[in-house]
Amino acid sequence: MRTTPGSTRSWLWAHPLVSDSILAVVLTTASLWTIVAFAEPPYARPADALNLALAASCTLPLTLRRQRPFVLLVATALPGVGLIALGYSPGLSGIGTFVLLYSVAAHRGLALSLAALAVSFATYAAMVAAAPVPVSWANHVVMTTVMLLCWVCGRALRLRRAYLSELVQRADRLERAREADTRAARAEERSRIARELHDVVAHHVSVMTVQAAAARKMLDTKPDVARDALTAIEEMGRTAMAEMRSIVGVLRTDGPAERAPQPGMQDLPALVEQMREAGLRTQLWIEGERRGLPPGVDLAAYRLVQEALTNSLRHAGPSARAWVTVRHEPDELSVHVEDDGRGAAEESLRIGGKGHGLVGIRERVALYGGVLRIGPRTGGGFEVRAQFPINHRPLGNSPLNHRPLNHSPLKQSPLEDRA
Repeated sequence: MRTTPGSTRSWLWAHPLVSDSILAVVLTTASLWTIVAFAEPPYARPADALNLALAASCTLPLTLRRQRPFVLLVATALPGVGLIALGYSPGLSGIGTFVLLYSVAAHRGLALSLAALAVSFATYAAMVAAAPVPVSWANHVVMTTVMLLCWVCGRALRLRRAYLSELVQRADRLERAREADTRAARAEERSRIARELHDVVAHHVSVMTVQAAAARKMLDTKPDVARDALTAIEEMGRTAMAEMRSIVGVLRTDGPAERAPQPGMQDLPALVEQMREAGLRTQLWIEGERRGLPPGVDLAAYRLVQEALTNSLRHAGPSARAWVTVRHEPDELSVHVEDDGRGAAEESLRIGGKGHGLVGIRERVALYGGVLRIGPRTGGGFEVRAQFPINHRPLGNSPLNHRPLNHSPLKQSPLEDRA
């Protein structure tokens, strides 16, 4: 396999002990060769084994410069001072001191790096004091500048690494937060779809069940009535299938979803008519000046009426009546559904039971900051009352502004009907 310079550099970066060992061997070899080649009297004593050993002990420890930089800096100070005190040529041992100082500043904290800088200056001062000949001020300036430069470069590299590490951690946190938001959005969408499916299935299947029971009872005695009930069941089933198809269609990924307008308060007359056909005598009143509702509130209020009437149909009894009152106020939408049947006790048990309909109503009303009351009605029966706060905003060309309610055939006086 062909090796590129980039891959070699990456491999050495991943194996710092190997690269440090190569640096230590190369620097030690160059230092010993310098001592042997250039150590001549009267500037230095002739090179011997002690000279080479002391010089090697100043550069070979660079192999572990990333693991123990400060300890090695302190340990190499003694042989470095010994070379000068004995009059030997130091070779390139000073470079080893600079590399160790840089390593401490690059891989350790500020306090330890400042201590390493102090040790370096102290070692240099000891070398100057032990030198057999005076050292010029130019040498002092050069050594001081080089040591400070090594320390500054090491600190700059450490700060840059810390900054990059913080960026990586921040990116990881943002990624985890985005994944958490995605999971929350998916859970919320699943909950919304579950509520919609429950509302559709519970309402239509309940109506179909009541119609089927009526058709079974009338099949022999009144076949025309049974035929009408079966026709209503067929229409209700088609409606349920269409609504379920539009809701489940958003989950499909193999093609565009089949989208249809969500039902709203403008569909209440049709809902009331369905309940009448199913056998529940239902009346509808709409009071106040109707304004455009936010889509969420519009759907929530419709589903509330649908669930309440479905429960009345199932539990109120065959002779029960139901009333739906919708009141439009400047900053509030009030919805009141009540019946005079005998299902209050059973429905009260369902509030704390396993039914999901009333739980869905509570979630919908709470989602839009509304107030909900569910319980027995004064004088018998059951009632559901909700109030939705409305923040009026212009809806532009929303279809709600162009679909007026035609509820005049259903509108009656509450006093005359309930007397």
